[in-house]
Formats: sequence, structure tokens, C-alpha cells
Amino acid sequence: MKSETNGLMRGTAAVVLTLCACSPRDRAAVDSTADTAANRVAAAADSGARRVGAAVDTAARRVESAAGSVLKRGGWTDASILGFVGAANAGEVRESQLAAKKATNPAVKKYAQQLVTEHRALANEMKSLAAKLSVTPDTADGDVHDVMENARDQVKDLTDMPAGADWDKKYIDNQIDDHKDVLDKLQDAAKNTTNPELRAAIEKATGKVQEHLTKAQSIKENELKS
Repeated sequence: MKSETNGLMRGTAAVVLTLCACSPRDRAAVDSTADTAANRVAAAADSGARRVGAAVDTAARRVESAAGSVLKRGGWTDASILGFVGAANAGEVRESQLAAKKATNPAVKKYAQQLVTEHRALANEMKSLAAKLSVTPDTADGDVHDVMENARDQVKDLTDMPAGADWDKKYIDNQIDDHKDVLDKLQDAAKNTTNPELRAAIEKATGKVQEHLTKAQSIKENELKS
């Protein structure tokens, strides 16, 4: 027992002597290193906590948005509304790009160029809104599928059809029918979303679609009389 006590005392003395042997500069360096390490650990822990909190908050918003999108109102969800508007814009741009090149009537050509510009702008606005709302447009919805299929068929028919007066009339007739259908669906969709931002965007798009419809009807009546 006495031997063990003596050994402990000798070890303690050795530690004391070692510490005493360190210069004040060495001890300051050790203290500084320890403080820096401690600060880094604390900062890392705080940063990690903030990241976890942000991730949880983002996930919660996405779940809430998804739940609202899944809930159908009048046959529509926010996701299917955005999908429909996106498909309608894309179809109009494709068909009107063709018309801007192939139409022979100056009024029809100018109208087609207007539609390309304005439907592209609408598409970009709706895409930005979808990202803001964290809603993925539903491209599998029945109405979305129908408008995409109709656009493909019309573009094919107009591509195969020879240019001329009949071509111009066919394009304008398509625009009248398409804009009537889109107008009806947008008005219905606006009544069936509880999201004020989405409703405002739909109402803005509805105004533009009505403008396009009125212009197409005017061209048919005044420019394409047989």
C-alpha cells in the first residue's frame, strides 16, 4: 500500500514538473488551440441544428402542399390545374410557331406570332408559380392528356396540309375551338382552388385566353371570308 502511494506521488510530481517545464508561451498556445477547437465544435453543432430545422420546415410545407393538391375540388386539384395550363400553353406555342411560318394571310401570321409570345410568357409565369407553391404539375390528369393529344393531332394535320387560304382558315378554326374549351376549363378551375395566388394567376390567364378568342373570331369574320 505504501509502495503504491509513493508511486502515485511520484507520478503526480512528474506531471507537475512537466507542466512547470512548459513556457508561458507554450501554455498559451495550448489554451488557444483548445479554445479554437471548442468554438469549432460549438459552431458545427449550431449549424447542424439549423440545417435540420430548415429541412424539417421544408418537408412540412411540401407535405401540406401535397395534401392540398391531392384533395379534389370539382374534379380539379392544384396540380391538375397547373398541368392543364402548362399543356394548353405548350400546345398553343407549337401550333402557332408553325402558323407563324406557314400562314399566308398577314393577319393570321401576325396573330400566330402574338400567340407564341404571350403563351410562352404565361407558361413561364405558371412554372414560377408552381415552384413557389411547391406543386408538381399533374401531366397524367385526363384533361391534361386530352389537351396534349389534341395539340399533337392538330400540329400533325397542319404540317401535312398544304399552305394557302384553307390552311389559314383551318388554323383559325382550331384557335377558336381550342380557346373556347380552355376558357371554359379555366373558369371552372378558378372556382375550385382555395389557393388565392393560383386563382389570381388563372384569372389573369383567362383574360388573355378571352382576348385571343375574340381576336381569332374577328379574323375569321373580317379577314377570311370566302
